[in-house]
Amino acid sequence: MEKSKTTTDAALVRSYIDGNEDALSKLINRHQQRIYNFIFSKVFDRDITEDIFQDTFIKVIRTLKKGKYNEEGKFLPWVMRIAHNLVIDHFRKNNRMPKFEGKGDFNIFSVLQDDKLNAEKIMVKDQIENDVRNLIKELPEDQKEVLMMRIYKEMSFKEISERTGVSINTALGRMRYALINLRKVIEHNIVLTN
Repeated sequence: MEKSKTTTDAALVRSYIDGNEDALSKLINRHQQRIYNFIFSKVFDRDITEDIFQDTFIKVIRTLKKGKYNEEGKFLPWVMRIAHNLVIDHFRKNNRMPKFEGKGDFNIFSVLQDDKLNAEKIMVKDQIENDVRNLIKELPEDQKEVLMMRIYKEMSFKEISERTGVSINTALGRMRYALINLRKVIEHNIVLTN
C-alpha cells in the first residue's frame, strides 16, 4: 500500500541508472538527515561531517554510474556502509588509530576487549576486529584452530588439547606461534586495510 504513495529506493536507483538525475536528488533528500546524523555522531565536527557526507555521495554516484550497484532494496544500508568506511579512513588519515604498546607480550586482543570506548574507538575497534579475523584466516591451519578456540570460543588449553588430540604444551606452542605471526604482520603495517 505504501509503495503507491512513495517510490521505493530500488525504483529510484533504477530510474537514476536509466538517466533520471532527479531520482538521485530524491534519494539524497530521503536519507540525508539519517546519514548526516550518523556521520556527525562519529566525528563531532560539522565541517568534517559535511565533507564525508559529500564524499559518500560522490562514491555512490560513481558506483551507480559504473553499473556496479547490486544491493537492490538495500540502498540505505549500502550508503551507510560507504559512510562508515569513509569515517574510518578519516580517522586513519589523521593518525587517530589506537597505538599498540611495544612492551612485553603483544596482545592485539586487549584492544578488542576494552569496553570503555567512545564512538570513534568503537568504530575503529570493529574495523580492527574485522581485520584481525581476516589475518587469522591466513595463519597455518593448526595455529588458526587453537587461536579460534582460545579467543573466540574461550576454551581452556586443556579443552583445546582434548578437542584437537595434541598435548597441552603443543596447543600452547601453536597459540604462541599464532600470536608471533600476527604480531609480525601487524608490525609491518600489513593490517588495517581492506
